[in-house]
Amino acid sequence: MNKTSIELKQGVKAHIINTDLYKTDLTCIILTTTLKRETVTKTALIPFLLRRGTAKLPNQYLINKEMENMYGASFNCGIDKMGDNIILKFYIESISNEYALNNEDILKMNIENILDIVFNPIKKNNLLNEDFLAVEKDNLKKVIESKIDEKDSYAFDNCISTMYGEEGFGLYKFGYVEDIDSITIQDISEYYNWLINNCKIDIFISGKIKSHDMESLLNNNDNIKNLKPRIENYILNNEFTESKQIVENVKEITENMNVTQGKLVIGLDITSKKENLLASSLVYNAILGDGANSMMFQNVREKAGLAYSAKSTFVKQKMNIFIRCGIQIENYEKAIEIIKLQLENIKNGEFTDEDIENAKTYLIAGLKNVEEEQDTEVVYYIGQEIAKTNLSLEEYIEKINQVTKENILDVANSIQINTIYFLRN
Repeated sequence: MNKTSIELKQGVKAHIINTDLYKTDLTCIILTTTLKRETVTKTALIPFLLRRGTAKLPNQYLINKEMENMYGASFNCGIDKMGDNIILKFYIESISNEYALNNEDILKMNIENILDIVFNPIKKNNLLNEDFLAVEKDNLKKVIESKIDEKDSYAFDNCISTMYGEEGFGLYKFGYVEDIDSITIQDISEYYNWLINNCKIDIFISGKIKSHDMESLLNNNDNIKNLKPRIENYILNNEFTESKQIVENVKEITENMNVTQGKLVIGLDITSKKENLLASSLVYNAILGDGANSMMFQNVREKAGLAYSAKSTFVKQKMNIFIRCGIQIENYEKAIEIIKLQLENIKNGEFTDEDIENAKTYLIAGLKNVEEEQDTEVVYYIGQEIAKTNLSLEEYIEKINQVTKENILDVANSIQINTIYFLRN
């Protein structure tokens, strides 16, 4: 595998991943911009609208037909929250050129189609298609309203919003129902134009693409030619940028709902600034609650029997760890007590060299599996690019191997509880 990056224009990059591991080519366009309360709902609407048609393929039927002509290529799009930013993802996966029956250049078709979907949408009087807007506003409303159906994710999101409020990371990535009705076709069209002219743009192309001059192919595309240079409008989040305030009073939030199982989420801040903090935090989190060998799984779930599920999630962009448990509602106090005990035990060094090695083995196995799936590999490099860390998998593994017990103790002693959120009946 060989990865190179090309700056097409200021704020617009192409990342070429040459690999023989897959029989498919994957082109992914990532638009990254800052999460803001006043724009998050409009941002979430953009992929819903763009997927409906381009100037050349003005409806979904024709887009689907084009995918069929590319030997059953697949197109999809979505939204993710990454720290204080929202990323819009658009991708087409198609067979590699060597499998085309009539020597078609499927990769070129792949790239041209995805660029058209994102940068050349169907318009009328310089506005996005108004016929699509009402339908997609309704679809977005249903997506937002359905978040309550997944109670584990709902509790996790609410803990985050309690910690961060209506700024950046605290916002819900799909926006808010109360904003939807007021969005007009003029509003969304103006916002789309602003987004395309100001957001960070990354184009990832993965596959057997050695025979193509990618820089020339992209620079000669009219959609790329029409893009303006920009100062990337997004917030850099990584282990060096995040600064946590001392928590004077832990926030304790209880929400009542018709649930049969309580959902407990505890938000932790990592306040350390020591070297190699990201890797040390990963190993700490693996010992605490990521995996079947972790303290949360073994002590809270298995031995104490206090939780149906017990795990912890590390959010590296914000240097937070979230402990997440599904518990019987009457076990709330006991669960809090034993979870705090796990945190204290790690602070006191009550973990073994075997625990460290198990955590490292678990994490490294996950990193080695990144290359097994093409989209997972692309997602890895998206995260590296947005965080401006740009570590290869080998470099990432080396940093994990370098973590010592002293590093883990430093993380453990820098942990502070920020918020305790409990969803119960």
